[in-house]
Amino acid sequence: MSILIDERTTFIIQGITGREAVSMTRECLDYGSKLVGGVTPGRGGRGVHGVPVYDTVKEITSQQRVDGSVLTVPPAFVRDAAFEAIENGIKLLVIVTERIPRGEVAQVCEHARMHGARLIGPNCLGLISPGKSKMGGIGGAAVKRAYTPGHIGVMSRSGGMTTEISNTLTAAGFGQSTAVSIGGDAIIGSTYAELMPLFEADPETEAIVIYSEPGGPMEAQLAEYVRATKSRLPVVAFMAGKFMDAMPGMRFGHAGTIVEGRADTAAEKIARMQDAGISVAEAIQDIPEIVRSRLNGKGA
Repeated sequence: MSILIDERTTFIIQGITGREAVSMTRECLDYGSKLVGGVTPGRGGRGVHGVPVYDTVKEITSQQRVDGSVLTVPPAFVRDAAFEAIENGIKLLVIVTERIPRGEVAQVCEHARMHGARLIGPNCLGLISPGKSKMGGIGGAAVKRAYTPGHIGVMSRSGGMTTEISNTLTAAGFGQSTAVSIGGDAIIGSTYAELMPLFEADPETEAIVIYSEPGGPMEAQLAEYVRATKSRLPVVAFMAGKFMDAMPGMRFGHAGTIVEGRADTAAEKIARMQDAGISVAEAIQDIPEIVRSRLNGKGA
């Protein structure tokens, strides 16, 4: 099984005529995803790799079921585009765009919550259910090599590292149930802890691997979730940017990697996760063996 998307999921791309979106369209179609339309105001009637382009979301949703939307519009237009999708009944939004004002991201998150919609991103590459569907640019040209169907859920603040970790798992014989690039910004729609219940509800997901960075509360929230729920899923984490602990004030990686205090440091995050029973790998290549050990019933 999978979470959020499967082979039946239909979706659109808002901003489909942009350069990156054109490439994304080709990749999604090649993977077999059910991309049913695109939106770019003023360019209705055109096509992108055979996908029809419309001026508004409503033109598509009034004709057929649309489960999701990938937003690749410029930062200044993301809020309006997201509101348009949500208000036309779309329940899964993947926001690829980065550098969106935080206040507007917060408004989109709240609007999605009020309408029962799920938001992934912003500043993400999307998600994939291997062998079934992908939404966004996740995996790129390497998608069929890096991702294989299986039982490990993957979540990562880095889109590229989502693929790197999945490729490492695949090479060791571990396929993935669903892999999610959750986004690297300070405010995102779905955190590790918020996605965990979905993986918990999937009987075919047997373990979780996450890629993390210093800054923000997401690891503490995940540790608290694992501890409070006594999660059935063993969790393995890799923490990047440990060198930042010795270099106060240095920025690393994504916009969300802002260390505001001791609780945001790599060392403190590692300690919190380990205290909750989450295994922390020293190197990415160590992840498969730790996963194998945890699945065999050995402790964190």
